[in-house]
Amino acid sequence: MTARIELVRTNGIFSLDGQDFDVENNIWLIGDDSEVIVVDAAHDATPIAAAVGDRRVVAIVCTHGHNDHINAADDLARATRAPVMLHEADRMLWDIVFPTRAPDAALREGETVRVAGTDLQVLHTPGHSPGGICLVGPDGHVFGGDTLFKGGPGATGRSYSDFPTIISSIRDRLFTLPAETVVHTGHGDTTKIADEAPHLDEWIARGH
Repeated sequence: MTARIELVRTNGIFSLDGQDFDVENNIWLIGDDSEVIVVDAAHDATPIAAAVGDRRVVAIVCTHGHNDHINAADDLARATRAPVMLHEADRMLWDIVFPTRAPDAALREGETVRVAGTDLQVLHTPGHSPGGICLVGPDGHVFGGDTLFKGGPGATGRSYSDFPTIISSIRDRLFTLPAETVVHTGHGDTTKIADEAPHLDEWIARGH
């Protein structure tokens, strides 16, 4: 990729269906010395803004609408004057966190987000949530949110999620990418398509 990739981690609470979970989130910055996009503004805008520095934020891209991936989006948008982008199928999740503030733009299947001379393609990968997306870079990188982790798919045992749907998204959208594609996840360690694809049948048999 022409653009470079930077990682910021923040900690906070994921809340859904009346349950709270302590989580550590990965926030990905993609760009160069002049401009970046932020993938998933989680928990605290301050360390994200510090990592951005004086660069222009082209967009704040939300891979999905769960609170732990968007709850710093408004603060970061105010600090950077960047638009917040979300797939419209996750608007009901967004509205739980920001009932009076709409996203600035909708992410749609097949469109691109351009930063630092690099085009990132939007893949709609529902299952963990209805509007989950991944961003695919041109040189073997995908920013997968909570669709695919090291060791399996994102969780589907909560509202607005569906296990067969996430399996279809992973099999038909992500596992068709080159085997050496690096998956930059929303939580935990980075992985590769080649490391996860052989385990698909195990995940299906496991059923969650």
